[in-house]
Amino acid sequence: MSKAAAPVDASQTRPAPVPPVFVAHMEARWGDLDAFNHVNNAAYLVYLQEARLQWMQGVPDWHGPTGMPVVAAAQLNYRRPITWPERLAVRLACTRAGATSITLAHHIVSAGDPDCLYCDGYVVMVWVDPTTGQPAPLPASIRAAVTAPPTA
Repeated sequence: MSKAAAPVDASQTRPAPVPPVFVAHMEARWGDLDAFNHVNNAAYLVYLQEARLQWMQGVPDWHGPTGMPVVAAAQLNYRRPITWPERLAVRLACTRAGATSITLAHHIVSAGDPDCLYCDGYVVMVWVDPTTGQPAPLPASIRAAVTAPPTA
């Protein structure tokens, strides 16, 4: 008789790591704390936005009159609360580059202990023509940046 496999808790499974295209470092801010004395869940989105902006500022021509990125989807798995003070490392990795969009996986970890995972998930960014509101081609500089070795 064979033993049945133990059920897997999907909230604890982690996708295989993808090499990062960028790692941003930042501090958790005291003002980000909520009534439970840990970083409010909405602040995680701000950390991710800041990491994406830091990365894209190093990419030439990432936006312009024919296309700029908008967030089309965001998925966050809150793995453990961030307390203050804490120095964070936000790793961004591209898991898909399409004709008009990219999917960036993210991991928010402790800068002092990279095995201390606070949050993971992904964000889909679509380049949109600001005049028409329609999807625009992914800039060649972004496509090149998501296949380049990591920076920062």
